[in-house]
Amino acid sequence: MILADFQACTGIDNIAEAITLLELNNWDLVAAINGVMPQENGILQSEVSQANIYGPHNQAATAEAAVAPPATSSSSSSPPSSSSAFCPVLPSRHIVERQPRMLNFRVEYRQRTVEVVVEEGSAVGEIKHILETELQVPISQMQLKGWKSGDVSDVTVLRSLHLPKNNSLYVLTPDIAPTASTSQNSVLQESLNQNFLLVISHREAQRDYNLNFPGSRTIQEVKRNVSDLTNIPVRHQQWEGWPAAASDDSMTLAASGISYPCHHLSVCRRSSPVNNTEVNMFEQCADVHMVSDSEGDDFEDASEFGVDESEMFGMGSSTGCRKAALMPENSENESDALLHFTAEFSTRYGECHPVFFIGTLEAASQEAFYGKARDRKLLAIYLHNDESVLSNVFCSQMMCADSIVAYLSQNFITWAWDVTKEANKARLLTICTRHFGSVVAQTIRTYKTDQFPLLLIVMGKRTSNEVLNVIQGNTTVDELMMRLMGAMEIFSAQQQEDIKDEDEREAREMVKREQDEAYQLSLEADRKKREAQEREQAEQLRLQQIQKEADDEKEAIRLSLEHALPPEPAEEGGEPISKLRIRTPSGEFLVRRFLGSTKLQVLFDFVASKGYPWDDFKLLTTFPRRNITQLDPASSLLEAKLFPQETLFLEAKE
Repeated sequence: MILADFQACTGIDNIAEAITLLELNNWDLVAAINGVMPQENGILQSEVSQANIYGPHNQAATAEAAVAPPATSSSSSSPPSSSSAFCPVLPSRHIVERQPRMLNFRVEYRQRTVEVVVEEGSAVGEIKHILETELQVPISQMQLKGWKSGDVSDVTVLRSLHLPKNNSLYVLTPDIAPTASTSQNSVLQESLNQNFLLVISHREAQRDYNLNFPGSRTIQEVKRNVSDLTNIPVRHQQWEGWPAAASDDSMTLAASGISYPCHHLSVCRRSSPVNNTEVNMFEQCADVHMVSDSEGDDFEDASEFGVDESEMFGMGSSTGCRKAALMPENSENESDALLHFTAEFSTRYGECHPVFFIGTLEAASQEAFYGKARDRKLLAIYLHNDESVLSNVFCSQMMCADSIVAYLSQNFITWAWDVTKEANKARLLTICTRHFGSVVAQTIRTYKTDQFPLLLIVMGKRTSNEVLNVIQGNTTVDELMMRLMGAMEIFSAQQQEDIKDEDEREAREMVKREQDEAYQLSLEADRKKREAQEREQAEQLRLQQIQKEADDEKEAIRLSLEHALPPEPAEEGGEPISKLRIRTPSGEFLVRRFLGSTKLQVLFDFVASKGYPWDDFKLLTTFPRRNITQLDPASSLLEAKLFPQETLFLEAKE
């Protein structure tokens, strides 16, 4: 019920597009209708006041005028102002969020090449995880080389390396030896990723087509595409030039055995008993021409041959031809559709034309808006419609003009789409709704067929994408150039602001990085200083422990000597007594009595028990000067003439 009410209110007949718009608004009928019908958000400032003047009865008319394309005079030579051109700023609910910057890596491993796309905020390890899945190589045995800054760790953030958008790397696996099966698989995989140029000669039309196909494309898909170009159904095609191995139409080009990089084929219609003279007349197409009003009667009977009048062209000739569609209907992906568009555009209008971006509209937006500020460009979206009488003139005289081609190539990313088929138009509206909001999609929908082709000029801003201008097909080369230059002036002013902001941001980041590096160096210096102090303290403790052990050992020896000394004899005794006075290096005197028969060793032990071992000190007499420690320790005091009394002094050995 919601879907039916939404289609009734908005006039959108395409169910898929209607469902997409409702899903964007969580199936809120009022919000979806407000999003599609521009109302106050789609009206320019000058038209808001006009709506207020006209009153509520004319509000709808004013809203309709807000989205209607402006009439452009072909004789105007001055650039239109922003109020006369379509310059809607998308409302806040349709703002396209800025996507993170994506980096492309082309990684080579032996005979294989892997394309990896990751966010700038990812780490190097994430690339290795992807390669591990693609190459079946363990991360532990994988060395990722080719970084401009040298080898990096797996935890390094890509943003810190300041890489360009496109990068080339290679993988080394010194621990893994290549095998024959690995080489064969890698060669086949490489062939699937290669592009093959097929030069196909259409014998009836005496015309050659140069078509590029990836190796993963099947022979059946090639024949279908050729059917779109030649109008020969697949079942009626007769081919020459396919290798003998290409016996199955489901086989890929890489496995079919065709020559790389270029292979020549020829095709024609199978002969049949039916007279094909009249049909062949429409297959032999040369150049594409405009149909003037005076020549419209020349094709009154075109329907007799099953040819739509809108597809008939002629100028100065009474014979017509059927045009091949610029874009096949219901193509599997946008890249293939745009490859076909570019090839057919070149066939119709020559090789001198803008370089059309091959990829999705989202990828074109990323390329134009989300790189470095100095590298950003405007996005030009070219919308073609073969049913418009203006298309041929606009393409041949405007889009293929040398000045326009050079200016677009230098300052714009040009993306194209063919809206001739309703399915392709519905798909475009869905894409525009997803990327630019429903206002832009509704605006494109309001243009009639005879107002095509259209050239939308889109500028990326900080928080949204803004459509600066919508250029219709009824223009001149000078006016087109003026409007492109006008858009470029607006973009250049915005770009200078973005460059200034980016430089300031990078300067702040540089200062922060330098501060972080200085802080890390400071931490490293503190750590080394702390480690040196800890080592010094540990060495002091070790030396103190050794000294303590030595002191303890000396003390133990001293105590043992002290306990082993004989008792001091009394002054009055039967045996002779020798009284000795010993002066220490500190000036103190050691006084003790010994028996005259006491050995010198006892004297030495006495001195050692007082802390003066005879290994470190020598015992000397005063006069005459004698070194007692050099005498025989077994001799007695009497024999050493240290009786009855003697004064000695201690002196440290050298």
